[in-house]
Amino acid sequence: MIEERFSLAKERIDELKSEAVLPAAFQEYFVKTAAFLSMVCGEYAFIREGGLKESPVKELRHRNRKLYEDILPENYGESYANPQVCAERLGEEYGQILCALYGELRSLIPLVFENRLEEIVIRLELFLEIYGSFCMSLKEDEILPGSKALKESIYWYVSDYARDAAGRRLADMLLPESDFACRIVEGDLSDERYLYYFGEYITDNEIKTWKHLSSLPEDTLKKMADTYTEGYRIGFITGNKDISKKKTVEIRYSLGFEPMIKKAIGNFRAMGLLPTLYRYPSSLLYLKGVNRPGYFGAAPNKQYDFDHKDDLALVLDKKLVQVRLEALKEGYEQYKDQAAVYGGPAVVETFGEQPAELREKPEALHLSKEQQKLSVEYRSAAGEIQNRYIKGEERSFTIIAFPTPEIGEAFPEIFDEVIRINTLDYKLYQQMQQRIIDILDLGKYVIVKGMNGNKTNLKVMLHPLSEDGRQTNFENCVADVNIPVGEVFTSPVLAGTEGILHVSRVYLNELEYRNLMVTFKDGMVADYDCSNFESPEENRKYIRDNVLFHHESLPLGEFAIGTNTTAFAAARKYQIEDKLPILIAEKTGPHFALGDTCYSHGEDVRVYNPDGKEIIAKDNECSLKRKEQGASAYFNCHTDITIPYNELGEISVVTRDEQVIPVIEEGRFVLPGCEELNRPLNFR
Repeated sequence: MIEERFSLAKERIDELKSEAVLPAAFQEYFVKTAAFLSMVCGEYAFIREGGLKESPVKELRHRNRKLYEDILPENYGESYANPQVCAERLGEEYGQILCALYGELRSLIPLVFENRLEEIVIRLELFLEIYGSFCMSLKEDEILPGSKALKESIYWYVSDYARDAAGRRLADMLLPESDFACRIVEGDLSDERYLYYFGEYITDNEIKTWKHLSSLPEDTLKKMADTYTEGYRIGFITGNKDISKKKTVEIRYSLGFEPMIKKAIGNFRAMGLLPTLYRYPSSLLYLKGVNRPGYFGAAPNKQYDFDHKDDLALVLDKKLVQVRLEALKEGYEQYKDQAAVYGGPAVVETFGEQPAELREKPEALHLSKEQQKLSVEYRSAAGEIQNRYIKGEERSFTIIAFPTPEIGEAFPEIFDEVIRINTLDYKLYQQMQQRIIDILDLGKYVIVKGMNGNKTNLKVMLHPLSEDGRQTNFENCVADVNIPVGEVFTSPVLAGTEGILHVSRVYLNELEYRNLMVTFKDGMVADYDCSNFESPEENRKYIRDNVLFHHESLPLGEFAIGTNTTAFAAARKYQIEDKLPILIAEKTGPHFALGDTCYSHGEDVRVYNPDGKEIIAKDNECSLKRKEQGASAYFNCHTDITIPYNELGEISVVTRDEQVIPVIEEGRFVLPGCEELNRPLNFR
């Protein structure tokens, strides 16, 4: 029956391309969109007939570009994926609806590669339903259809298929047998053609990454994979969690890294863990956004992603939130046994991509204040549902990062340097960090001040220790869940934590912030600003949408001191400070996380440092609400903001008897026993 529906939809779409029944502007939209759909259907036939395996690489490369061609930056000014173009040609109201529809239809591309015919059909039928609404309204009433009716078509599409979407998403994350990507990774990687099997956009960046990894000595590739998988294993040990109860590990990475991922999968299998790999979401049926969890290829156009991040604003209401939450519950109940043995994600991040100058477009869809509130409520409730089935106190994770060729001509040397950074002597760092922790544990609070134009002036309150010899506030973090080594961190007391956090330039979740300024009062964000846009309102909206994630405020969930001066020095040497991922950047100075603590949903697990002391600073006044108020205790976000050493004037501890002990002065560690941390800084 699905095959028949597909054939009928395809036939109707082919007919539509020669019709002329609508006003010219709308007819052009539907004809061009139909041409795109015909191309995608042709790709589906090509794949089913074995074309991927039989065609030369040159043809695969050509076909790949054609699928993404109209949203590439050089073509975006004429694309119906661009909300500005749609508004100019179709009017603002119809433009927003039809632009969002076009964005949804682009989610067909990965589906044809994964042979998900039913999901293909429902998108083709949605397009035909919208087109039919225009034809019917003009034929019967000689007017365009009402925008309400068009929105209702999309609303019921999202609502009707929410349950199926939730189930498929969880199956991809929890079931090893959903192994589309895994089959490719564990297959033949000797030729670049395999990169085109995924259905993601492939550029020279992915190809050069694959070539570089394929050229590395076997022992280097093994070291990379071993560091990654051992970090995952050790994360369970340091978190006092039993990895033997787990059977699956979710792998997230960027295409081109398959030679390393293949070895990592072998390591995980030896631990008794089967891999799951799923693609990042790109559909209204999921919560798509700017961030790309899962596995992914190149971003054809980051402005396109930014323009469509709030497309759900077209239909989002309280009823739809309830439908989604019910679908999520049903999905987890269906896969509850698999959820119980899911170990958590193992993430390979990349960095080096050229930053994009993103522009907030008034023509794009944006969540209303009420929808922002609903979005926050959904994420909070969804987090609680997930934690019932995937218990935070039982799962773990790990993250490691590597550069991509876009970082510049020095890519091979930078890549080698990052391998060295990722495999630093964690025992040495453990000892030096313990000296820092011993001093920090004497304190009531910590003072952090900037220099060289940095306006930071913060007072961070610490938890009181009732048993000095057995308790500690700070975790001694080495190469486990967050690779590379190099930080000590705590969950601050919110009451009394106050002041200004300022960074001159920082990238958070791939978005740039210039002169980011956050003001805290009793540990909560009280004000914020940046200088990205001329208008203060635009700057605040940019931060609220992408750092606060629509919350009115967020707590200071983490305070940490990064100790990886080797990474800082390498970044300065190669002038890539602005390209470092937060994973490495957070180790190159003190950092402050807005949102949940590092122990979110796992606060009651007893955790110890290597010296045997128990870490007691796992809660704050917000997370403690979980005992009475459940979901309202969590914000389901955690964004690290780092002050680099060259902007750091002072970190000092104020002890219980008001003694002030400096830890860092003018960007250098001044505690005895930490001299080694200053050696990489001598290049200045």
